[in-house]
Amino acid sequence: MNKLELKQIILVSLKEKWEIAKSATQRAIDAATDEETVPEHKYDTLALEASYLAHGQALRVQECEQEIQQFESLVINDLSDQKVALGAYVTLLCEDETKKNLFVGPCSGGLSVHWQGNSVSVITPLAPLGKALIGRELDDEVELKIGESVYYYEIIEIK
Repeated sequence: MNKLELKQIILVSLKEKWEIAKSATQRAIDAATDEETVPEHKYDTLALEASYLAHGQALRVQECEQEIQQFESLVINDLSDQKVALGAYVTLLCEDETKKNLFVGPCSGGLSVHWQGNSVSVITPLAPLGKALIGRELDDEVELKIGESVYYYEIIEIK
């Protein structure tokens, strides 16, 4: 298993997200500076609203850049001790006998990519499931409480 390949697929997905954010920012800037958005009276706030949108989109671009940087600097280890840690690829067996394939990343929790015929979701150590998994070993059972619900998983693979 080549986790560096998985890391590259995640980076490609993050860079696509970044390109979309840059494009949206440029459209918002264009809308804020367009001649048609010049206020005609003191209650005409179209240009002001467009500038707020442009600012929000610019912040989104910065967040995307930070996520890319964090993944680029992520060191992928062998995990010879077989404990779940940052950079681990983990397969869980759910109560209903389905499998979840996870990659423990520094950020971008919730991102899903396809790799080696599987859907792989990125989780972070700060997510509830990430917190429950960090430091666990192969064949450990994990209990996750979310509100009134309790979920049980078995770790069947760590790479």
